Amino acid sequence: MSPDAPGALGELVYLYVGTDDVDRDRAFYLEALGGEPVWRFQAFATDVAAVRLGPGAPLVLLAEHRPTPSCLPIWAVPDLAAAIERLGASGFDVHGETAGTPDGPVHVLRDPSGNELGLLQQDRPNALEAAFADPTHENAVRE
Repeated sequence: MSPDAPGALGELVYLYVGTDDVDRDRAFYLEALGGEPVWRFQAFATDVAAVRLGPGAPLVLLAEHRPTPSCLPIWAVPDLAAAIERLGASGFDVHGETAGTPDGPVHVLRDPSGNELGLLQQDRPNALEAAFADPTHENAVRE
């Protein structure tokens, strides 16, 4: 499907996965799946680590504050308000809050069965990778 097709979303950028043990699950994704560590932060009373599983694949975000088990796919969209309006008109439950993230605002929607998906307007793409590259960042967790 072309990105300009009427129902198309943007690029799938994250799989936001719930975990109750970031160390364990990060090691599993790195060892069992050959993942590459990208960044890890501990802030706001939570721990989140990003793992890349292959070229072009979305980052897997192992997040202590997400329920387990869960996986929230997050797509980047060029215009968040327009995407929410379009998907709401097609039957998605769009009644939720838009939250700020380091990359930009994200909004979670639900399909008719209650499955969640996120839409992210990437105003600051790769913000966390850039923050992790800063050796003085106090919330970055380094090995």
